Amino acid sequence: MSTQEPLSPVADQVLVRYDAVRSYTEQLAAPLSPEDQTVQSMPDTSPTKWHRAHVTWFFETFVLAEQEADFVPFQGKYWFLFNSYYEAVGPRYSRPMRGVISRPGSHDVGVYRRHVDDRIRELIGSLDEGSLQKVLPILELGFHHEQQHQELLLMDIKHVLSLNPLQPVYAGAPAEPGTLQELGWVEYAGGLVEIGHDGGGFSFDNELPRHQHWLSPYRLADRLVSNGEWLEFIADGGYRRPEFWLSDGWAQVQAEQWQAPLYWRESDGVWHEHTLHGTVPLDPSLPVCHVSHYEADAFATWAGKRLPTEAEWEHAALLAEATGGTDANLADTRSWHPRAAGTSGPGPRQLFGDCWEWTASAYLPYPGFRPAEGAIGEYNGKFMSSQMVLRGGCALTPPGHTRASYRNFFPPGARWPLTGVRLADGGDPR
Repeated sequence: MSTQEPLSPVADQVLVRYDAVRSYTEQLAAPLSPEDQTVQSMPDTSPTKWHRAHVTWFFETFVLAEQEADFVPFQGKYWFLFNSYYEAVGPRYSRPMRGVISRPGSHDVGVYRRHVDDRIRELIGSLDEGSLQKVLPILELGFHHEQQHQELLLMDIKHVLSLNPLQPVYAGAPAEPGTLQELGWVEYAGGLVEIGHDGGGFSFDNELPRHQHWLSPYRLADRLVSNGEWLEFIADGGYRRPEFWLSDGWAQVQAEQWQAPLYWRESDGVWHEHTLHGTVPLDPSLPVCHVSHYEADAFATWAGKRLPTEAEWEHAALLAEATGGTDANLADTRSWHPRAAGTSGPGPRQLFGDCWEWTASAYLPYPGFRPAEGAIGEYNGKFMSSQMVLRGGCALTPPGHTRASYRNFFPPGARWPLTGVRLADGGDPR
């Protein structure tokens, strides 16, 4: 007969959440061989096993090391191998070289994960109510951190598999062919609005503080730009005409010889697209994806429109949430890919899910932003330079991980994230 005290309702809820997040990462890695999990296809991607180990390192570093009285790391060198960018924690292995680390292998990473999981469960079960309340914020941050890496794991392995001439499939099958809906527009009066997280539930620090922002009247396209519309851009010389492009974008087009979105290939006059469910004929009705901010901006210029600002996007998303007019293709485990726009509601479609949406806004701190003290303060604030904001989530984003105030960010030339385009006009494009 066990003498262990029953868990408190809060501890029980935390453990259920912890196990759900941690097990989903392993589900995502399950279709991949140990060899798949070791490959790093370019400096911006990371091996699958590195993602699995790094999120474990996060819990070990920021929870166990802070809470265990006689803390000893599982393996001292892992702190060097699996630290991503936390200068305050110590040195780390070079990011572009992660793919040359054959050991620990994917099995050993699994051993590491299980070891840390056991200690986290033991810790949560041992804390009194007051101590548990103090550690909850870092645990919650760890959950959302791992969800970010779940999305990145899929984006990264998509790039890895795209380079294999055998055209391997990760999982899933194509969705039923869609019907391209005519592009419509939703008008917004603008005015003095509030953006930023409202304080209810979890948010990252870069979503704060909530503040007022003036918006001139503007319009948003009611769906994402489609593959079919992007084909028109290509046919009109979009990748050959510098007048559509920002200077840095045109330089990258020339240097990397861009002629189409990242995963498009033309063979005998027929376009195909590499997806996680294989390389398939291009479906004109689906949202265009894996385009950079430079491409998104060039397309908008070609179309006589512009990209929305992040404040415009958030204002529209908040109104849509308030009226129940949001649909979401998140964590699409059937096709692992964006779907064609549906016909729901009078407001904008595809705001949440399908593709992260590039905005015209540089990733900068909100007025009054202050990063947290210590290593955790490096999570977001140190990247507020040379990045552009994306909004909305994508077909690889775990449910519950995105919201109207969520600020994603990538360099303007990045194409490997699952990114798409929504057009805007009117208002103040600054």
